[in-house]
Amino acid sequence: MKCGFVSIVGRPNVGKSTLLNSILDMKLAITSNVSGTTRNIIQGIYNDNDSQIVFIDTPGIHKPTHKLGNLINKKAYNNTEGVDVILFLVDISKGFGKGDQFILDKIKDSNIPVFLLLNKVDLVKDKTILLEKINELKDLYDFKEIIPISAKKNNLNDLIKCLKNNLPETDKIFEEDELTNVTTRFIMAEFVREKVLELTKQEIPHTVTCYVESYEEENDIVNINVLIVVDRDNIKKIIIGKNGSMLKEIGSRARHDMEKFLGKKVYLETYVKTLKNWRDEEKYFLELGLKEDE
Repeated sequence: MKCGFVSIVGRPNVGKSTLLNSILDMKLAITSNVSGTTRNIIQGIYNDNDSQIVFIDTPGIHKPTHKLGNLINKKAYNNTEGVDVILFLVDISKGFGKGDQFILDKIKDSNIPVFLLLNKVDLVKDKTILLEKINELKDLYDFKEIIPISAKKNNLNDLIKCLKNNLPETDKIFEEDELTNVTTRFIMAEFVREKVLELTKQEIPHTVTCYVESYEEENDIVNINVLIVVDRDNIKKIIIGKNGSMLKEIGSRARHDMEKFLGKKVYLETYVKTLKNWRDEEKYFLELGLKEDE
């Protein structure tokens, strides 16, 4: 049995969470065009007849402009240590930029096999350009593999096959029915946060957070209360919307994802709270699961 840990790294918005969801064939990690959407380390466990692969979806590594950014980067770096393979994801439709080079410089001395995944190849219409880019990138580092993929289109069979060839023979790490390291409550809160970012576009900073205040199951019905925490009253007003219209739409879309994930009817209530006192910053980061000493 081929088993091991695989870390997914890359700049924000290159498709790391989409890749994880496609591999697992389920929505586990939220996606958004807003930088910094993924803030926590999410493990997704892939099982088939001859392998178990634990994929680690890390936050996008970027140039930090605040304390939260530093903590997010630190979490991403820490989760490239001790794994069996690193998947370095690049948005090939935008080319290989300074941010990509910054990440490569961080991981190339790890002595861990690095797969360079050229994502979003479906957006590169001229395949001769794709081949030229591959020839350029292969000289940057001794990549174990260079694999063009489209995480959204789910052409990932070659990737899984190559990963198996680079994983050790060992017993399964987790039980067959384990899917992730995060709780159902965490996933429900993330569904709400995704809809906040999706519907408000660039109006809302990615520091907005959500967490489940109550979660109760009764037969085939689940009652969930989710609190949305923001740092300014004007942001709170945007999320609530005129006569509560935006908050209602956020809840409606999030509930759809929850019901699909849980396979049950969901009754969802959402609230918005302003956390003005930034002397409580430590408490706020603890709510995000981001501790400075990690």
